[in-house]
Amino acid sequence: MQKNLKAIILTADKFEDMEVFVPYFRLLEEGLEVDIAAPQKGHIHGEHGYSLEIEKTFDQVNPKDYDLLILPGGSPDGAPRTVSKNIKAQKITKFFFDDNKTVAAICHGPYTLISSGVVKGRKVTSFWGDGVPEELKKAGADYEDTEVVVDKNLITSRYPMDLPMFMREIMKMIGDIKK
Repeated sequence: MQKNLKAIILTADKFEDMEVFVPYFRLLEEGLEVDIAAPQKGHIHGEHGYSLEIEKTFDQVNPKDYDLLILPGGSPDGAPRTVSKNIKAQKITKFFFDDNKTVAAICHGPYTLISSGVVKGRKVTSFWGDGVPEELKKAGADYEDTEVVVDKNLITSRYPMDLPMFMREIMKMIGDIKK
């Protein structure tokens, strides 16, 4: 009997709308259970007018319960910085790497990878501006400016227009998990 896969999306107020909703809806379509967690419960807002009602906090997330972690982006001073500074979000991210589970980060989402100390020696991409590539390199990552980079269990992309390639690689990884 096939296991029902679960994904967790870590975000906060001022998230990039498409980078949360495209993965959320595509994973639901694929039959995964998907939770979205933030630092606190209640309404959070995207940069382009969409909002979410958060029912699960980072403190309530048990990373053992999930197969896939998604770290969406947003403006540099929005959700990605909030998530990256949160100790529980860092612990969740570190657990995924320690347990060799799939992690997917897009745009400024790699800030959390940096703060979690998991990028050293890894091939990654991210948004090309705002100093993100420089921060990744300083943390020991091998940065590539390309639409999607897959390095073992880690999938990274640059910005919303890369979502088709980002999701393609996530779906391949899910297929491998299901086997």
